[in-house]
Amino acid sequence: MTRTERDSMGEMSLPDDVYYGIQTVRAIANFQISGLKPLATFVDAGLLIKKATALVNAELGCIPVGMGMAIAAAADEILDGNLRDQFVVDVYQAGAGTSHHMNINEVLANRALEILGDIKGNYANVNPNDHVNYGQSTNDVIPTAIRIGALLALDKTLLPALASLDEQLRIKAIAFAPIVKSGRTHLQDAVPVRLGDEFQAYAQIISDHIKRISLASEDLKVLGLGGSASGTGLNTHPQYCDRVAEKLSEITGFALKPAPNLMAAMQSMAPFVNVSGAIRNLALDTCKIANDLRLMDSGPKTGLREIMLPPVQPGSSIMPGKYNPVIAEMINMVCYQVIGYDSAIAFAAQAGQLELNVMMPLIAYDLIQSIEILGRAIATLASKCIQGIVAVEDRCLAYAEGSLSLVTALNTHIGYLHAADVAKESLATGKSLRQVVLDKGLMDAEKLAEILDLEQMSRPNG
Repeated sequence: MTRTERDSMGEMSLPDDVYYGIQTVRAIANFQISGLKPLATFVDAGLLIKKATALVNAELGCIPVGMGMAIAAAADEILDGNLRDQFVVDVYQAGAGTSHHMNINEVLANRALEILGDIKGNYANVNPNDHVNYGQSTNDVIPTAIRIGALLALDKTLLPALASLDEQLRIKAIAFAPIVKSGRTHLQDAVPVRLGDEFQAYAQIISDHIKRISLASEDLKVLGLGGSASGTGLNTHPQYCDRVAEKLSEITGFALKPAPNLMAAMQSMAPFVNVSGAIRNLALDTCKIANDLRLMDSGPKTGLREIMLPPVQPGSSIMPGKYNPVIAEMINMVCYQVIGYDSAIAFAAQAGQLELNVMMPLIAYDLIQSIEILGRAIATLASKCIQGIVAVEDRCLAYAEGSLSLVTALNTHIGYLHAADVAKESLATGKSLRQVVLDKGLMDAEKLAEILDLEQMSRPNG
């Protein structure tokens, strides 16, 4: 069974069982590029916008009430999981996202027709452009969908994952608080620290990133929806802009508001660059933490082995009994991808001309994908790695006691140059720092023991 649809370029037959229409079919033919389809969260964002606009336009008398309710009901059905396979346009598509936008308009129109007891394709009764898209344009819908999609991804994926990671790091910080180990700077021996303090520092780093990302996300709550084609609000009801922001806030739970300048909100991709930058910043520190974990678990016989990451799978196809830090390695790969996405977003953001940035489909995919893959990776790090870390206490203590940098504590007592000579002789002869100091008669045993007390040396001041 087929049906015939017509657009401004002519007629085309398409299978009657599909809910998308002629413009989507043209886009499928034109953009067989990556095989990547729109992210589910981005589709959700578009559906939420269409639900809000249909209800507002119905309330304002711009479309019939029954039609508006049917469009909203169709959106709800898809948000509940139906017809998800109908969103089919490749990520790399027509500039600004017109193809994806029309894909949503057509699916909603055809499902709304069925809800009203009509047949798919009878656009005289529910039209993708004239009704589903009433008072809207790709140019204000897509940047709004990026905003809503990013907020959804942050709320559902990344921020909960960061809260979980913060919690697990703080639990380990408490558990490891008594364990003294050698500090390291430049990958060389440094003064003693507490293993718990290292994990407490990681937790603080993550907590700070939560604040930065949350602050950056406030920019996403200012919408250009209502600007229509070029920011002037052409073909919109005078109350539409305020009412649709209010309705969308009610539907999503986010405190959304219209932008003070709709034209500026449509042209500038700065909010997305700002959020992406905050995500990249998080990726950089998360990558550093993963590297630290890998280094501290290196070995088990020939590395540091100060901690043991939980083994989650065999590590080698040829070496029996080998376990690798695979969760930390995965984190590194995800972080590198996020950093790459941020660069692409930056290039796309400056590529707008005059009233429109046509690179929005790339920004939409890369930003939401960054948030979601990093969120899922961090959730995995918290549950499958951090939670199961075990400290190797005797190894930590042995490194702390053998560190040449213990001599730093002697600086204020025997002076930097004498302390340096002690360190050199200890390294050359194999004698302990304590023995060299006593042999040189630089300090008595009781005072030396007090100064080289590892527990005291590794206790943070303040």
